[in-house]
Amino acid sequence: MSRIGKNPIPLPAGVTVKIDGNRSVVKGPKGEHTQHIPEGLSYDVADGMLTITRPDESKTSRSNHGLVRALIANQVTGVTTGFQKKLEIIGVGYRAAVKGKVLDLQLQFSHPVEYPIPADIEINCPDNTHIEVSGVDKQRVGQVAAEIRAYRKPEPYKGKGIRYVGEVVLRKAGKAAGK
Repeated sequence: MSRIGKNPIPLPAGVTVKIDGNRSVVKGPKGEHTQHIPEGLSYDVADGMLTITRPDESKTSRSNHGLVRALIANQVTGVTTGFQKKLEIIGVGYRAAVKGKVLDLQLQFSHPVEYPIPADIEINCPDNTHIEVSGVDKQRVGQVAAEIRAYRKPEPYKGKGIRYVGEVVLRKAGKAAGK
């Protein structure tokens, strides 16, 4: 049996799970999240726990068992606590600010970079060198953070650019002096 799939998912108070064929809808205090999931598994909610079982031992059923359990567990976490990615900006003159529904980035280009904030994502800038991306959907939060980071990835010589908080950038030695 799948090691991940056999674990029941605890459902905190105020969280409801509804599964219709290949869609799961989870509602909680932070909102509602809908996810497409593979069909063929059975679901049972009892004593505040969601248990997922598979009908047979085929390779497809076994692989979908763990996948569906992880997807629904991420939905439950998203609607209760949410997901967050933190980015930091390193470099002289690099800064970020939220202006309405747009993230304004100054990254030493000849023009400011304006990233439109998606409706399902929240972006804050506690100061002008840090960006916090948060939301209910784990995949969306990671995708938006990656898109922002892609505007100016950290370069290997001075480490300037946008990076995740805690990310280690391997530095290269500069040009060696010749004779």
